[in-house]
Amino acid sequence: MKRIFWIARRDFLAVLTSTGFIIGLLVIPTMLGLVFVFAPRIFNDQNFQIEGEYAIVDPTDLVFHELVAALDPEVIARRRLEEFRVGLAQAPETVRDVAEAVQSMEESLGPAPNVRLIDLPADTDIEAEKVWLNEEGDGLRHTALIVIHENAVVATEPESEFGTYDLFVPPGLDDRDLEFMHSSIREAIINARVSAQSLERAMIDSIVRVPRQRSTTVSPDAERQTVGGFNFILPVAFMMLMFMGIMTGGGTMLTSTIEEKSSRVVEILLSAVSPMELMAGKLLGSISLALVAMSLYILIGLALLSTFSLFGLLDIWLIPYLLIFFLIGFLVIGSLMLAIGAAVNEMSEAQSLQMPLMMIVMIPWFIWPAVSRDPNSTLSVVVSFFPPINSFGMLLRMASSQPPPWWQVWLSIGVGAASVVGAIWVAAKVFRIGLLMHGKPPNLKTLLRWIRAA
Repeated sequence: MKRIFWIARRDFLAVLTSTGFIIGLLVIPTMLGLVFVFAPRIFNDQNFQIEGEYAIVDPTDLVFHELVAALDPEVIARRRLEEFRVGLAQAPETVRDVAEAVQSMEESLGPAPNVRLIDLPADTDIEAEKVWLNEEGDGLRHTALIVIHENAVVATEPESEFGTYDLFVPPGLDDRDLEFMHSSIREAIINARVSAQSLERAMIDSIVRVPRQRSTTVSPDAERQTVGGFNFILPVAFMMLMFMGIMTGGGTMLTSTIEEKSSRVVEILLSAVSPMELMAGKLLGSISLALVAMSLYILIGLALLSTFSLFGLLDIWLIPYLLIFFLIGFLVIGSLMLAIGAAVNEMSEAQSLQMPLMMIVMIPWFIWPAVSRDPNSTLSVVVSFFPPINSFGMLLRMASSQPPPWWQVWLSIGVGAASVVGAIWVAAKVFRIGLLMHGKPPNLKTLLRWIRAA
């Protein structure tokens, strides 16, 4: 036992103190931090200005005047401000309480559009006018040719549908310009229809406006505001932690085994320890490394939840179960990756043997949405008891909005424990033979023969 811990300590410290491991450990938190810092600046539309000339063919003689009013800078500013406030009302309370964001609403909405409208006759030749879109003028760019349908404001027959409009634009136009055009034309047509019916737009808006209220989640212990999307994102966050931990530790273990085998260091190690002691030590050292990485990511996640006042939404008992299912998944998948490392001589040879295992591990990513939305479906139940992905499947169900019964959880743990025994038994046979084998890498048939022969 002492020699197993010696091997584990050696592998643990050799990787933990390496620059590559430290960089790999910190790269994800660093990338997330950079996204939070620079994404608002990169995707900020504050300095983007809508500008150009819009040519309009309006046979109704009503939409053009409404469009002039809709493009008034003050009207646009009020509309943007209202949309901003509606969006802010749906944000978490922490964001709404930031006074600076509220005070700088008007400034953050960007400059007012600089648009000039050209009223064309109703009998304008549309095909000839399309050429105008690609002509370069001395002033603003020609950015839109808008053709209003004759029945866009008043329907041809009482029960028939209204017409709409056709929009022609030059190539390379920004999507923000297009979105602004569609929303402005829609606003103008609606106002023209309301005026044609001698109605009041404010009254209609008041009638159809039903503000979306925040729902309240009632649990046996307390009540809290529902956070949209949290129950959908939480399962994949836990699965990602497991996946990263297994791939980090398993990949490191596979690489170190291949390097030691190709450099003949493993022959020196086997003169002091048995193959099983070497395998057990490597598994223990890699599990320790993966737990260090997972602990860091868990602490970062808990800190973020606390910062945004979402910590109360997390069932803290999920973390111990995360560690249990992680250990099961790592011992199953990690031991098989260790066997692959012992069976080959170079990393390039390991890829063909590793690919089937990686495809199996990726299955939970494909079925994650289905399991999260319906944790008690037949697919979800089958996956949670199907090794070697049962640990991923059950963790997805436990982190969902409808956790499974506890007997299913512990039955899945029992299935996982049995799969650990089977995986380590298979890996030990391959490890014992393949560790000192050199030359042509084995195929699947050869590996099966090793398992039967050992």
